[in-house]
Amino acid sequence: MQEVILNIVAKANAYLSDYILIFLLVGVGLFFTIKTRFVQVRCFGEGMKAVFGNIKLRGGKQEGGLSSFQALATAIAAQVGTGNIVGASGAILVGGPGAIFWMWIIAFLGMATIYAEAVLAQETKTTDENGNVAGGPVYYIRKAFPNGFGKFLSAFFSVAIILALGFMGTMVQSNSIAESCNTAFGVPGWVVGLILVVVSAFIFLGGIQRIASVTEKMVPVMACLFLAGGLIILVCRIQFVPQTIGMIFKFAFTPSALIGGGIGYALKTAISQGAKRGLFSNEAGMGSTPHAHAMANVKKPHDQGVVAMIGVFIDTFVVLTMTALVVITCLYTGNGILAGLQGEAYTAAVSGASAVVSKTSAMQMAVGSVFGTGFGNIFVAICLLFFAFSTILSWNFFGKVNVEYLSKKNKIATAIYSVVAIAFIFLGTQLKNDLVWELTDFFNYLMVLPNAIALLALGKIVAKAAKK
Repeated sequence: MQEVILNIVAKANAYLSDYILIFLLVGVGLFFTIKTRFVQVRCFGEGMKAVFGNIKLRGGKQEGGLSSFQALATAIAAQVGTGNIVGASGAILVGGPGAIFWMWIIAFLGMATIYAEAVLAQETKTTDENGNVAGGPVYYIRKAFPNGFGKFLSAFFSVAIILALGFMGTMVQSNSIAESCNTAFGVPGWVVGLILVVVSAFIFLGGIQRIASVTEKMVPVMACLFLAGGLIILVCRIQFVPQTIGMIFKFAFTPSALIGGGIGYALKTAISQGAKRGLFSNEAGMGSTPHAHAMANVKKPHDQGVVAMIGVFIDTFVVLTMTALVVITCLYTGNGILAGLQGEAYTAAVSGASAVVSKTSAMQMAVGSVFGTGFGNIFVAICLLFFAFSTILSWNFFGKVNVEYLSKKNKIATAIYSVVAIAFIFLGTQLKNDLVWELTDFFNYLMVLPNAIALLALGKIVAKAAKK
């Protein structure tokens, strides 16, 4: 049954990613890049100063919201997950090293898109009689279309994000944690699942304040750990780094030389992998992180918009790029197991039952090629644990906001959501990896559609906020 479902969902995803998602993401990104007069370039320094100029790992309890850094940390916790290790590795294996170049393009444009999302989330957030702040795409969708169409579109988005992140997405994260821990430590998946359930439930019960308190400490630590390990590996393989960078640009435009097939098919594959894995990684345009940015206590929407841009920059240009450089440098150059392979030989090595490397094992094998298999497995397992668990926390909150919106803050509905979400965390540790990824991608794509429509409709508000 899993195989049947996998084939159906995979075909639907291929159509959505190849013929709709690419054009939509690029189109929305270009629209806001032009509309805001390249805000991702003009205000990059402002965003970096806002994030790192007064960084704190203890933001403290905020009245009715979060500090700007807590909101960013919660957003980055959602962005930096398995997509940065497993997703990036998968994009490279399927689309070739050139897929990373297209991830960079999507991310650059996505910085303008996420600026728009954060600005609109701030512009349309609400505060109830108890001082609790809520915001996100459903609120700016209703502002864009204050009629029956807007009501339908916001409900469609809410259902999609609950399924995509609250349920399916958490399965991806727990699945990756379980697989890596089993490889590194021999711990059965069900044991990992039970531990995740207990710890997650404890944090969920504390609400957004407890989630923010955890993420603001976890995000800097996990980023530094991963980047430090990656830098050490690159130093050890320094002689191959120039070749690695050359391969990224070479295969961005001539991927057929590696993955085989016609130039049209190969290029479409590379761009498609870059687009969909880029979306899953930085989430710009997907409509997830605006829920966190809406809660930031800032003077004006623009202030959180520039902070949000830095989240995409850190996610893609720093963390994901480190994964790409390590994987390509260790596996595609020198004595790497994929070095020199082309066409059918390459395809056989990265796909099918006899594949020598997979998206879940690529990073472990890359690290292991330098420091030994045991250390490679342990290092990646620890990094994935941090990355994926922080994403589970943030995604659960994003789903909860939308359950509250649909149910008008019905406590029973919220409680049911929490129980089901926890069950999916455990379920993810037991299912086949490919099916989990395909289901998550499908619902991610559905989220993009209503979010993008609303963003484009409210372009004037974003342009006004971006003026200096």
